[in-house]
Amino acid sequence: MKFEIYFPESTHAKPITGRLFLIITRNGDGEPRTQLFDVPLFATDVTQLPPGVSVVIDATTPGYPVENFTAIPPGDYYIQALLNVYTEFHRADGHTVWAHMDQWEGQDLARSPGNLISEVQKIHLDPAVCTEFKLELSKPIPRVSVPHDTEWVRRIKFESKLLTKFWGHPIYIGATVLLPREYDGNPEARYPVIYVQGHFSLDAPFGFKTEPEPPDYKSWARRREEYATQGLHMAEPPSNAEFNGAQYNVESGYEFYRSWAGDDFPRVIAVTFQHPTPYFDNSYGINSANSGPYGDAILHELIPHIEEHFRVSRQPHARVLTGCSTGGWGSLALQLYYPSFFGGAWVFCPDPVDFRRYYGGVNLYEDENAFFVQGGAGWVVPERYCFRGQGSQVRLSNRQFSRLASVLGTQDVGYAWSNSTPVGCDGYPKTVWDLATGNLDREVVEYMNQHDFDLREYLERNWSALGPQLVDKLHFYCGDEDGGYFNLAIYLLEDFLKNTRDPHYTGLFTYGRPLKGHGWQPMTNAELVQIMAEHVRAHAPAT
Repeated sequence: MKFEIYFPESTHAKPITGRLFLIITRNGDGEPRTQLFDVPLFATDVTQLPPGVSVVIDATTPGYPVENFTAIPPGDYYIQALLNVYTEFHRADGHTVWAHMDQWEGQDLARSPGNLISEVQKIHLDPAVCTEFKLELSKPIPRVSVPHDTEWVRRIKFESKLLTKFWGHPIYIGATVLLPREYDGNPEARYPVIYVQGHFSLDAPFGFKTEPEPPDYKSWARRREEYATQGLHMAEPPSNAEFNGAQYNVESGYEFYRSWAGDDFPRVIAVTFQHPTPYFDNSYGINSANSGPYGDAILHELIPHIEEHFRVSRQPHARVLTGCSTGGWGSLALQLYYPSFFGGAWVFCPDPVDFRRYYGGVNLYEDENAFFVQGGAGWVVPERYCFRGQGSQVRLSNRQFSRLASVLGTQDVGYAWSNSTPVGCDGYPKTVWDLATGNLDREVVEYMNQHDFDLREYLERNWSALGPQLVDKLHFYCGDEDGGYFNLAIYLLEDFLKNTRDPHYTGLFTYGRPLKGHGWQPMTNAELVQIMAEHVRAHAPAT
């Protein structure tokens, strides 16, 4: 059994370098590409593939979550091919690499403009029968529709000179800005600013919406929650829904709007950074050997641009940070790396902040393998799991997650790691562990430590200098049943901070008990804004 896939000249006239995917599913309710990571996926690289020339995907093609076609039982399936188109980058570090250039969709290959897709076909699949299928990549994905500006929400996007120089190709950064009530009517007023970090989205900060959510809002919320648990994201609809529901305590976007527009609500500006990289949907807000000087671009290009075009206060106490998951790590990193520039960080279930409890609970400094637990003389060798659902039901192991990274592509195996690992000899990101065996790379771990990506260790090593600038600026929130096990690293960070002296950190750790998962927070978004605004007011310089 094999699949022959090609694109006609009428679809794309020039050769393409990229990654070709075949998606197989039993679910015909939506296109297979919208079900990525939940259904069988097979992929291969293509290099300067001309129009009309077929690429074969067969039983030798690697897949996820199954290894190859032979693991798929006979039956009726829906299939679709997708070609993720790469761009050639001649970087300033001397490396030439091929990677997917974000089209302001947040590195979502299933909806990235210019990627090619086939029509959906329904077939009968039987790996034991010699059958050939042909798929034509007949449709390019259309451009992303950027929402229009309103009296409440404005969007900016511009070319970063720093990042363009690094990548040898135009790189864009931007922001979505949520304005307070009567902003245009008070031209002399300046406002505190909340900088929000997270996965790429063009939606307004905190899910702000001036119209009620559709009836199926909560079903989308559950779907986004599942993706967030796996470290993935869904772009639409609607944003921030993964934190909806009883255990997450977050109001709908429309409910947040009603609070934001209220008479007594704090007048602040909220800004979501947009900074996708050619490897991932955001840069974590840091400088990286692989992704480039994104930290410098945010601090010296994006924030000055915002301060020039919007009336935000330029005083450090009035710049505060928040974020959840990846955004939680990014907001904490900005506060730690630039402690005198920002006035405080409200950090929710951040990615691992202590390398003694990395993904799957791996101790990067002591463990030898990320796939299984070493030690003991028994026959049973426990797997390491990196994501779990409610009730601690395991969902994905480090081994499975690494297989997914491999199938996503040789150019994409950096995934989130690309922002913290060194550059390999081939110009692409090294991985923390071998994706096939799970063996840890000691040189990579040492590099990550020396470059301050272990945030707890960075704090401990530099507390005498950083501590005085961080007193009462750090606030942490995490469910005790976090879907990524991120609470384990938070406990270790708490152990260090609660024992600091000269000065003592005087911050806050709050845990969701019992059974609170990824994205839990003890207050609504409106209440969070009020807490942050009060912190700004309390720390305003005496006049």
